[in-house]
Amino acid sequence: MTKITLVAFDGTRFDVDAENGSTVMENAIRNSVPGIEAECGGACACATCHVYIDEKWVEVVGSPEAMEEDMLDFAFDVRPTSRLSCQVKVRDELEGLVVHVPERQA
Repeated sequence: MTKITLVAFDGTRFDVDAENGSTVMENAIRNSVPGIEAECGGACACATCHVYIDEKWVEVVGSPEAMEEDMLDFAFDVRPTSRLSCQVKVRDELEGLVVHVPERQA
């Protein structure tokens, strides 16, 4: 298990023990993190699981691939640290990862 923290827009922190191989989105849904809608269920076919990766973690998490970048065009308030949480796989290297949920989804 890898500990990750999801921070809702109102500042509420959700500290989660995430199974390696799962996605940040799956863990947000399992833990009822507000603001993660995940309408497509993790198929990278919408932008309703948009999050901001904490600055300290951007390099470790990595950059979005082309399909994710295309979907981010539909997200609300996209920033340089934006990712779709369905595309961020949990792994040992992400121990302590912090992600922030935007004010609203697209």
